[in-house]
Amino acid sequence: MYNIENYDLLKTLCSIHSPSGNEAELKNFILNYVELNKQEWKSEPKILSGEGFQDCIILVFGNPKTAVYTHMDSIGFTVRYDNKLVLIGGPEAVTGYELVGRDSKGEIETKIIADLEEGFLCCDFQREIDRGTELVFKSNWKETDTTIQSCYMDNRLGVFVSLMLCEKIENGAIVFSCYEEHGGGTVPFLVKYLWENYKIKNNLVCDITWATEGVKLGKGVAISMRDSRIPRKSFLNQVINIANAHDIPFQLEVEGSGGSDGKELQSCPYPVDWVFIGAAEENVHSPLEKVNKSDIEAMFSLYDILIKYL
Repeated sequence: MYNIENYDLLKTLCSIHSPSGNEAELKNFILNYVELNKQEWKSEPKILSGEGFQDCIILVFGNPKTAVYTHMDSIGFTVRYDNKLVLIGGPEAVTGYELVGRDSKGEIETKIIADLEEGFLCCDFQREIDRGTELVFKSNWKETDTTIQSCYMDNRLGVFVSLMLCEKIENGAIVFSCYEEHGGGTVPFLVKYLWENYKIKNNLVCDITWATEGVKLGKGVAISMRDSRIPRKSFLNQVINIANAHDIPFQLEVEGSGGSDGKELQSCPYPVDWVFIGAAEENVHSPLEKVNKSDIEAMFSLYDILIKYL
């Protein structure tokens, strides 16, 4: 199994402002990272972005048969009136959680004041913040020998794994999508492009899942047999068989709720397959998201194998 020695890139990714609807800063970081590093990779990708792709990015390597989808956006908050807050996606809104952002008057660092039973959610900043400003959790990276705890492991860990995969891919596609945390909407035109231009039917969703009574930290990457959607069993079995054949530590997840970019992949009008594969985390959608390093290594190792053998 691949050993990851340095998580500095992940630490940087977790600190980038990229709530749903405003992914441009992370998009630009990824495009710059690709330009700086692509000549060192096994295969140099075709880069698709800009007009027709909104803030999304597709990297196409060689003759791809499999695509990895990873969303760039995060949950957060939109400032309403009188510093009241509206949720972006489903963040944990707890009094005292630190938020950061910027508006026309400068940088913002504030805290949540919440009483969700009364429907009261605002922040304690000393002046009125511009309407429509997005606030996100303040970066708070904590790393030990075995774990990483930070806001926005969901889904900067997926972005991290995908960028590491770029170093080794000869044939495949990496897709950086937007809006996953707040309703989706970009995957349909992304899968359409890849189907019409490359006939890609194998799709892997590189995201983060929940630690539950059946999926634990440190027990391997989670392969989801179902959440609110159900992937096609024959394709799921292919993934599981490849993981078994290469001794990648994994856990099988079975849930009745939740979702990912897989929802839109399953709903698209093309004969494509998908499976969700990702490390489990504790403290979901909070500033304290926690993942085990061995699960990250298993996650990367499985994606590396699947792109080669699917």
